[in-house]
Amino acid sequence: MTSLNEGKTIDFKVASKASLRAAGQVQSVTRAMALLNALSYFSQGLTLSELAKKVGLANSTAHRLLTTLQNERFVRFDSERSAWLIGVQAFRVGSAFVRSRDIVTIARPFMRLLMQKEGETVSLAVEDRSEVVYLSQVETQQMMRAICGPGGRANMHCSGIGKALLASYPQEQLQKIMSGLSFDRQTSRTLTTPDEFSRELKKIRDQGFAVDDEEVAVGLRCVAAPIYDENGFPLAGLSLSGPTARIPRERVAGLGKIVRSVANDITAELGGVVPPSEKLIT
Repeated sequence: MTSLNEGKTIDFKVASKASLRAAGQVQSVTRAMALLNALSYFSQGLTLSELAKKVGLANSTAHRLLTTLQNERFVRFDSERSAWLIGVQAFRVGSAFVRSRDIVTIARPFMRLLMQKEGETVSLAVEDRSEVVYLSQVETQQMMRAICGPGGRANMHCSGIGKALLASYPQEQLQKIMSGLSFDRQTSRTLTTPDEFSRELKKIRDQGFAVDDEEVAVGLRCVAAPIYDENGFPLAGLSLSGPTARIPRERVAGLGKIVRSVANDITAELGGVVPPSEKLIT
């Protein structure tokens, strides 16, 4: 089914009764959630027949569930257009989630697992005034570690997270930030011109993750991927970094895919949306 407000193909249909029983799900609750989920993608609302078709229910069943949801103000009915829409109570529940959403708290368990599995420092950072600001870090127990901790800042054009975020930004925002970058050289490997940096961003989009290949500090290598919000906008970045002795170039592709996968898991936990183009990258 095509969403009017996002243009994505989404299957809203409820699973069979047998499948729901096998999964331990309550059929009426699952059906009601399917109706709410479908309505959340259509800001102009849907008629009863449109909505019932999208979730794979009979009109009578859908109407009975919608009436119950209406009584609790999770949906409302626009009699002028004969359309069902999301109600104020659904907004209140969603707003409570947004208020409680703390990206650091949500990301930390994923970061710890990633550090334990790969044995290298894992960092979480956001863009601020055309720089990367580190919010949280899970450090490796090994002797050689990453050099920038929580509260530290890094240039976007050479840090892994900075490059991952820039490669994911809409063109208008990318151009705005790019115009203010100084492209200062930090090592002999730092990219210092807009043209070569633009080529680097294309490579990042193609492979699905960014690499800081000794561009911030000699002997340090980093792979990074973006974390997205509910609109598919890059909210933050996740990175795995360590000395080149432990992250040789032959490990970069594999680690990049792992970091991207964990970043996508954090996105899902936050209620975010990974853009379809990234989902296609394997």
